[in-house]
Amino acid sequence: MMRCLLVDDEPLALDLIEDNLKHVNYIQVVGRCRTAAEAITILQTEQVDLLFCDIHMPGLNGLQLVKSLITKPMVIFVTAYEKFAVEGFDLDILDYLVKPVPLDRFLKACQKAQRQFELNKALAIQAYSPKKYFFVHADYTLVKISFDDIEYIEGLKDYVKINLANKPKAVLSRTSIKAIELQLPSELFYRVHKSYIINVDYVTQIRRGKVKIVDTELPLSDNYRDMIHKMIGKGIE
Repeated sequence: MMRCLLVDDEPLALDLIEDNLKHVNYIQVVGRCRTAAEAITILQTEQVDLLFCDIHMPGLNGLQLVKSLITKPMVIFVTAYEKFAVEGFDLDILDYLVKPVPLDRFLKACQKAQRQFELNKALAIQAYSPKKYFFVHADYTLVKISFDDIEYIEGLKDYVKINLANKPKAVLSRTSIKAIELQLPSELFYRVHKSYIINVDYVTQIRRGKVKIVDTELPLSDNYRDMIHKMIGKGIE
């Protein structure tokens, strides 16, 4: 269960968030604060996974609070002001809700937090115990992907498409190709284009401007040719 902290200088706003959380059975409120200073004290002594935080508060505001945290939980800003959204997302917050917040929008933010919480746990397990697999979110489910099964990965703006050996349907996950690349073993996977990562075990041909993965030809960008040279140990015709 996620442990969350509520931070807002208005008691009514805290009450509304807590009432909304009665509809969510996977989030536990561990504290309510009316100032950033109170929040910092609790964050130093309690395990907090999620922070619902206002921006305009006396003393330290919500943006300054989040900036001050060395290790921060997931953050959802709940504020009456739209104008701070860009600055908020620059702080890698999870979501930005504008008061008054409709219940369905609030619940959507909570679901987003739950998905990220599960992914963070899976990644933490991997960090302490190196595996031959990783997890991605696909169709509201955590899907286990074995490194050995990946032929290539394609970046599609807000999604990645993971093409697997002997599987007719690729796995589509809402994440970035860079985030996926950081989880892959560098001795097995190579970036050949801004939109493609390949598994060297499935490479069948390499020629100027193209890499063939089994029966699929992918573009080979000049920006990544040095990496291919390193992979094969010689030049490309």
